[in-house]
Amino acid sequence: MRLWTLEHSRQLINVIGLGFCLVATAFVLFWLLWILSNLFYEGLRDFHFSVFLQMTPAPGEPGGLANALWGSLLLTTFAILVAIPIGVLAGTYLAEFANFSWFAAVTRFVNDVLLSAPSIVIGLFVYELYVKSVGHFSGWAGVIALAVIALPIILRTTDDILRLVPVNLREASAALGAPQWMTITHIVFRVAKRGIITGILLAIARISGETAPLLFTALNNQFFSSDLNQPIANLPNTIFKFAMSPYADWQRLAWQGSFLITLWVLYCNIVVRLFFKSSGVIR
Repeated sequence: MRLWTLEHSRQLINVIGLGFCLVATAFVLFWLLWILSNLFYEGLRDFHFSVFLQMTPAPGEPGGLANALWGSLLLTTFAILVAIPIGVLAGTYLAEFANFSWFAAVTRFVNDVLLSAPSIVIGLFVYELYVKSVGHFSGWAGVIALAVIALPIILRTTDDILRLVPVNLREASAALGAPQWMTITHIVFRVAKRGIITGILLAIARISGETAPLLFTALNNQFFSSDLNQPIANLPNTIFKFAMSPYADWQRLAWQGSFLITLWVLYCNIVVRLFFKSSGVIR
């Protein structure tokens, strides 16, 4: 008869712990798949390509989401163009010039706080800072809010990936007489470019579906417009407005908009995890 040993206890605890992990994983996957399947079913059930060509309609009239899609494209594009240079340069400074200084530690802490800040708080901040000062909602206010959300993601990813670059490469470049700026731009950035692009794609995926900050900044517009100095249509707010309405045709458009935005976010995340896996940021 075999005696119960400490090794048997460890194996039992390991089996129990593994069982709890599997149950928790199955629980999460069930609800995720249920949400996605329901979203895809409702979004594709009455889907038609006129959603890309027609404006948001009045109740009971045919229409699409062209102005909302165009507005979201403008807001996301300009926001990411603002966030990329600031985030990449700030991350480069922290990793290459002030890595172990107190200033870098404080900056990283503040960036982490901003990274986890609720988006509605950022929207309210931009509303107080910009919207109230100019006296009206505008696309530029939405751009600022989305840029503030994307900035800490790009900064943190850039900082982390640059610090993963081996010091030997910097030392070899310096031994050949290259100045620091040339080492960074020609050596470090080339090694870390995939990780930096990963952070940019993650930031795009994050801000693509933000609704709360746009309620305080860009608001909405029923018409097609490219004037960022005025309220502009955007897909998240249009989905919110149509989903809360009592009209069945608006609710169908809300499902279709949700399907499109979910498909885009899933695409960004899949690209990040598959194509840029070798960067070392996603494991």
